[in-house]
Amino acid sequence: MFKNIYVYRFEFLLLSQITVLFGSLLVPKDLFETTLSPILFLANQLAGILLMSRKKKSIIVFTIILAIIGISASTALFEVKQDKLFPFLNVIVSFLFYVLVTFEIIKQVWESKEVNKNVIFGLISGYISLGLVGFFVCLSIEIASPGSFEGLKATINEPRYFVERLMYYSYITLMTIGYGEIIPVTSLAQKAAVLIGMLGQFYLVILTAIVVGKYVNKVNTN
Repeated sequence: MFKNIYVYRFEFLLLSQITVLFGSLLVPKDLFETTLSPILFLANQLAGILLMSRKKKSIIVFTIILAIIGISASTALFEVKQDKLFPFLNVIVSFLFYVLVTFEIIKQVWESKEVNKNVIFGLISGYISLGLVGFFVCLSIEIASPGSFEGLKATINEPRYFVERLMYYSYITLMTIGYGEIIPVTSLAQKAAVLIGMLGQFYLVILTAIVVGKYVNKVNTN
């Protein structure tokens, strides 16, 4: 039963990521942010656990612990706190969880012997996961030093808008589009922006080239 589910690990992960990012296009925004978003984040993290379930038991246990704490953080994303968005520790744990997920995606795509739909889905999921990693980096910076990003048009006491704007900024930076309406103004925020942009480019250039190379080798062999 578990092996049958594991085969579709990349499909589950990619579907959960797409619903987290674009679910508000299909349902009313208030309903999505207050009710659906925490559930979708939970589904995304469960898909991440499924992806990493091939690891040794000790690592699986560690991953589950990270996920449990991360789930509470994801729920807190959409709850108003008095002085801060949600506990800084939860942000760090969520960041570590998505770093592990991204690393595992890259590892599995790298080790794949042939290009199939799982590899393609994994390639897309890895890129989306990098955006989530960048989001938690920016979020931790803004929590530690409010005002690090100019143009958010939201404060740390407005979590729904705050999260949405930083998520948007992370992906725009990852794709090196850079419209310029949100600007990193502190040294740490600027370095984070450079890091996110570089990671996005390295991912596209290196991992995509590897997948294309495997596909070409398969074609030549046939």
